[in-house]
Amino acid sequence: MKRSVTAKDVMILVEYKLGAMETRFAELIWENEPVSSGELVKLCEKEFAWKKSTTYTMLRRLCQRGIFQNAGGIVSARMSRQEFYALQSEKFVEETFGGSLPRFLAAFTSRKKLTDKEIEELRRLIDEKRGEL
Repeated sequence: MKRSVTAKDVMILVEYKLGAMETRFAELIWENEPVSSGELVKLCEKEFAWKKSTTYTMLRRLCQRGIFQNAGGIVSARMSRQEFYALQSEKFVEETFGGSLPRFLAAFTSRKKLTDKEIEELRRLIDEKRGEL
């Protein structure tokens, strides 16, 4: 059972960015969860040519950061993929654009023209968020 993201989770993510292999490992868990730790070892051996100790070291690291848990030999997410990437996106906008989404969009669209479909999707998202207020 997943739990909601807490302030502690946000602080963990603010202080830590996943490296390339950690991201691939996290994606592997999200794609297969819940997964037994033994099965995860086999998946990592096949996917990354890792030894058992490497898998457990990486798993421990990501569990300590609050992204996953290993309870009773079953590995599952404490934070969904979507929650994780949403927090990472928020952190990027905060650090790079002073938390201003309009500044981010202005920078993004200065080099890439939005399609009509993208504009409509953005309008839909804004309308949805406006309705949540």
